[in-house]
Amino acid sequence: MTLTVLFCVDPLRPRRVDPHFAREAAAVRDHYGEHAVIDHDALLAGDADAAVRAVPRDLGHAWYRGWMLPGGAYAALAAALRRRGTVLLAHPEDYRRAHELPGWHDTFAGLTPASVWRPVPPGGDPGDLAELAGPLRPGPGVVKDYVKSRKHEWDTACFVPDVKDPAALRAVAAAMIALQAEFLAGGVVVREFEEFDGRGEVRVWWVDGEPVLVGPHPDTPGTVREPDLTTVAPAVRSLGCRFVTTDLARRTDGAWRVVEVGDGQVSDLPATADPMDLYAHLPVPG
Repeated sequence: MTLTVLFCVDPLRPRRVDPHFAREAAAVRDHYGEHAVIDHDALLAGDADAAVRAVPRDLGHAWYRGWMLPGGAYAALAAALRRRGTVLLAHPEDYRRAHELPGWHDTFAGLTPASVWRPVPPGGDPGDLAELAGPLRPGPGVVKDYVKSRKHEWDTACFVPDVKDPAALRAVAAAMIALQAEFLAGGVVVREFEEFDGRGEVRVWWVDGEPVLVGPHPDTPGTVREPDLTTVAPAVRSLGCRFVTTDLARRTDGAWRVVEVGDGQVSDLPATADPMDLYAHLPVPG
């Protein structure tokens, strides 16, 4: 059996892999695997059958490696591929559980900042956020959607000096919703803010509950750190997803904290990492 990976297509050259994933596609070839391409734009436009038209029939089992997808779009991709005889190795329910904060937060309770959330459609009203933030401790917080934050608009659409200030919380949430526009994922999340040591995050890649690659976060590709995974590993295994990432940062008191969890299929690999170090560990169904 060979390793089969489905990459996003280059929108300008429809027979080639998107340049962002070209290094990874080469690693798959070097590892005696095979790859095919899917049309990410068609998938987001709601035409899953068109998105997989270039995928050969009856490939068997495959991993996806590409741009982020909403949970519904990933489920549509899985269904369209199945009709062509290909089964994604990450089930749609597992993808959503790892990709969206409400799916993984409780599993990592005590290891990640306390959070509350509420579903909100793109462009929608977040409602009474004072009630939502009730379980959180007074003090600073961060507002995001189920997947991403607007950290580059830190003061206006991300950070709240006090989550118990309803006017400030609503203003930041409204700004985040407006900026995310149609890309708002799931709804609104409010998290307690924790002070980290400023030395950058570490991204850990896990396959079947085991850490297979530890490296920098893509935002800080030069970071070299060795996090303590003693308490994180049991939580990753409890989550029950085959291919996930955890982004870790060290709090100012020395504790390693889980900043984000993600599905490994859509987590970015830093330019400083060797793709072979990851793909050598992806299982091939026997």
